[in-house]
Amino acid sequence: MCGIVGYIGHREAYPIVIKGLQRLEYRGYDSAGIALYDGSNIKLSKTKGKVSDLKERLESEISTAGTLGIGHTRWATHGVPNDVNSHPHYSNSGDLVIIHNGIIENYDSLKKELIKRGYTFKSDTDTEVLVNLIEDVKKNENTKLGKAVQIALNQVVGAYAIAVFDKNKPNEIVVAKLGSPLAIGIGDDEFFIASDASPFIEFTKNAIYLEDEEMAIIRRGKDIKVRKIKNDALVDPYIQELQLNLEQIEKGGYDHFMLKEIHEQPEAIFDTFRGRLLSDKAMVKLAGVEDNMKKFLAADRIIVVACGTSWHAGLVSEYIFEDLARIPVEVEYASEFRYRNPVITEKDIIIAISQSGETADTLAAIKLAKSKGAFVFGVCNVVGSSIARETDAGAYTHAGPEIGVASTKAFTTQITVLTLMALRLARAKGTISSSEFRHHLIELETIPKKVEEALKSDAYVQTIADIYKDATNFLYLGRGFNFPVALEGALKLKEISYIHAEGYPAAEMKHGPIALIDEQMPVVVIATKKGHYEKVVSNIQEIKSRKGKIIGIVTKGDKSVKELADHVIEVPETLECLTPLLTTIPLQLLSYHIAVMLNKNVDQPRNLAKSVTVE
Repeated sequence: MCGIVGYIGHREAYPIVIKGLQRLEYRGYDSAGIALYDGSNIKLSKTKGKVSDLKERLESEISTAGTLGIGHTRWATHGVPNDVNSHPHYSNSGDLVIIHNGIIENYDSLKKELIKRGYTFKSDTDTEVLVNLIEDVKKNENTKLGKAVQIALNQVVGAYAIAVFDKNKPNEIVVAKLGSPLAIGIGDDEFFIASDASPFIEFTKNAIYLEDEEMAIIRRGKDIKVRKIKNDALVDPYIQELQLNLEQIEKGGYDHFMLKEIHEQPEAIFDTFRGRLLSDKAMVKLAGVEDNMKKFLAADRIIVVACGTSWHAGLVSEYIFEDLARIPVEVEYASEFRYRNPVITEKDIIIAISQSGETADTLAAIKLAKSKGAFVFGVCNVVGSSIARETDAGAYTHAGPEIGVASTKAFTTQITVLTLMALRLARAKGTISSSEFRHHLIELETIPKKVEEALKSDAYVQTIADIYKDATNFLYLGRGFNFPVALEGALKLKEISYIHAEGYPAAEMKHGPIALIDEQMPVVVIATKKGHYEKVVSNIQEIKSRKGKIIGIVTKGDKSVKELADHVIEVPETLECLTPLLTTIPLQLLSYHIAVMLNKNVDQPRNLAKSVTVE
């Protein structure tokens, strides 16, 4: 949540900062602001609303000159979304300016103490408390900005990524991180600061990702100094070469990032298994699994921890691991797992799933599991992210940047990685024959082409969306491997169209939801030929007898459901365990088209953020 952008160098800062904020809009926000410094005057503009609103306001009310600038998109925590609570924030003297992601949990006690010392506050934010705490330390300790930031941060409780500068030091920005991500781009006598690398990718490929409880003093003409906040120890920063390219973070001719990312899934799935799935050699190569095979084979159970769409991918993996590898699996909401005193032993494997690799609740669950001696395996999409660094081992998905807040290709690439893991463990345990193993590999190789085939239903899905766009409720039903897909389909519709939707196991319909069904209720039923097909057909008959509107997701060539349903969307045939990779496609398209027809902000749905870095 929230986005940070900063620049110090020889270029004009404003164009870099404003474009950077536009690239971070996917993170979710409700206000935006920029502070620019030209060596003599700080110019600040901020507003409730979108970056486009900020751009219009800023260019009409202040000069955009200056080679130092910081910008922010805020997702409200302390204080309602308004102009005053927006970042950046001044200190009382007006010398210091700060932007901040995260939450200062002890801000209230700090604020009361600062008020006693004569400080006043214009906003309701914890961030204004932090900048004045830094100023208070700087004044009372008679110290430089960097040292003042360090001392102040040792007094706060919470999470933060901050960038702060002092108008008396025109060539310096101080940054620090705990919990929220922060990247520093290194150019030629210029430095870039951002929540991720997308705002500066066209300027430099070299970046430092700060670790938790690290701060950096960034000065023009000097090397970056990175220190530990707790003990002031110097850190030798690791400069990594970014793999991201500019084309990946542009829309590429699509109306929305979400639609682009839906259509990128064939390539994303292929990239995720490329080099790992070797069907001609009957092999799966996952270094994180191979290097820790003894731990996996000795495990009593696997516990999957995740949130949102990643949790649904984890639910699919529960069916796959148990079916193929015969390992007991529990799937936990990371946000609940950490607070319920879970029973964890050294014989447990924890699989933590997160698209961004920065999900706060999932990171906290990882730390809890590690403290109990469990082995933790990460599955995420962002190289160098916090989860990638915190886990004992892991596997990256190769989805490329996912800008749309509602995850699509993250879901299918996560399932792809988890399927490869299950197949490799099944072969190692002997719970699958060599011929079955090879058959699964060959079939998984065909999935990108079959996803392309499923995407051809787009025009027909659009006509269905037009019929049901005004519905106020949807019900999604699935069984077995496709029950989590029903949950994910309902989540997508809720996220971007704001229509109430619920996902259920199809058999559970009779235990409550059937009371909702009438001629106004669209019911999406996943009814592929594999698995519990006859049972699902019976459920469809029960819906039809109550006049529900049935949208069936079926295997190509299906006849039974076609006779009963109002609409049928076909997907290619595949193995039962791989059907979620296909059945989710029309559900993504349905949600997308309904949201577009309702004039919703598809890529940036209200109240949501891509990277949830606070609890």
